[in-house]
Amino acid sequence: MDQQFQHFMLPQPTDDELARQNFVQSLTMHISRNIYPGNKVLYEKLAKPKFEQEHQRPPQNRYEIREVMQDEPYYRWTSALKRINQEMLWDAVNTSVDRQLPELIERAKDQGSELGTLTLDPNFQIPTYEKAVDIHCMPGGYHSEFTADDIAAGATYDRGSYIYGVGWLGPLNDDIGLSIVQNHILPEYPDFRPRKILDMGCSAGNSTLPYVDGFPDAEIHAIDVGAPMLRYAHARAESLGKRVHFSQQNAEHTNFPDESFDLVVSHILLHEIPPPAVRKVMQESYRLLAPGGMMLHVEAPLYRHMDVYAQFMFDWQTANNNEPFWSAVRDLDLVTLATEAGFAADKTFEKFVPNGAWKAKVTNDLFKNGNSGSQGTWFVVAATK
Repeated sequence: MDQQFQHFMLPQPTDDELARQNFVQSLTMHISRNIYPGNKVLYEKLAKPKFEQEHQRPPQNRYEIREVMQDEPYYRWTSALKRINQEMLWDAVNTSVDRQLPELIERAKDQGSELGTLTLDPNFQIPTYEKAVDIHCMPGGYHSEFTADDIAAGATYDRGSYIYGVGWLGPLNDDIGLSIVQNHILPEYPDFRPRKILDMGCSAGNSTLPYVDGFPDAEIHAIDVGAPMLRYAHARAESLGKRVHFSQQNAEHTNFPDESFDLVVSHILLHEIPPPAVRKVMQESYRLLAPGGMMLHVEAPLYRHMDVYAQFMFDWQTANNNEPFWSAVRDLDLVTLATEAGFAADKTFEKFVPNGAWKAKVTNDLFKNGNSGSQGTWFVVAATK
């Protein structure tokens, strides 16, 4: 089952740790394919008729569906099972990372900065909204540090996201960036040659590195709020032979000069921050872009792209999985926010970009039936300046 690329910085599980991680993957698939779809049957045959009998109309939004589903034992059981599965995931990964952490820290130091750079800010203030919860239920979130030169958050995220996605993002967890580069930018803009590229909210740098390959002459920068994420991302990039300049910054307001980038991107960043911060990220993207530059923010589909039942099922992330802004951001009109930030309306658009650039055909159906994911495409809000 495990086909994650074994790069130098990736935590290496023992046989027992790998068995636990493989069990979590198997349980994830079992829940998704065999258990969770039963909620749709429950809704259509029991909950929806009950609501219609009481209100003389069908449910009109996800809140009304929640009203009739939240007390149904089957839905409560599947929700609890998904949450327990998520906690088991991080526990299985953390056991492995904690055991190897001193060695991983030394590996990161040994990588040095022969290609790219790492700039951390000892006085950096983590946004309150990031400290409020452990995002995705990942212990400590993206930013917490528990030892000197900590890289645990990055190592945990790199391994954990692969297990969570059952390899859906490819052996290097890079399908978001790779698909945007290979399935959108290069074919749609064959003459576009950005000199400087910025990846906002880069986490472990998984989606950053495809831009190094796609635009080998460009200077690549990547920012995140979490120092342990950035330490790991930098060491990972160096070990893979990729030149990236990582720095600890908030995408709402960076220290880069005006008009200093030709391409500004993010990959599932927006749903991790509150709507006011999303507006600031759009404004910052506009400020940073040189004339003729391009902005691309990648997300899963918005709620207006779904029927109300799918909205309700996706809303589980906000209600039960420490994703406080998941639903609020999916209610936003991101194109309007981009134009309010300064982008011309006729140069601002949204589209769906096929995923699975890491292989010809995506066969994993994990993210169907209301699970978090994009069901074959990445949603993009984009603009040129």
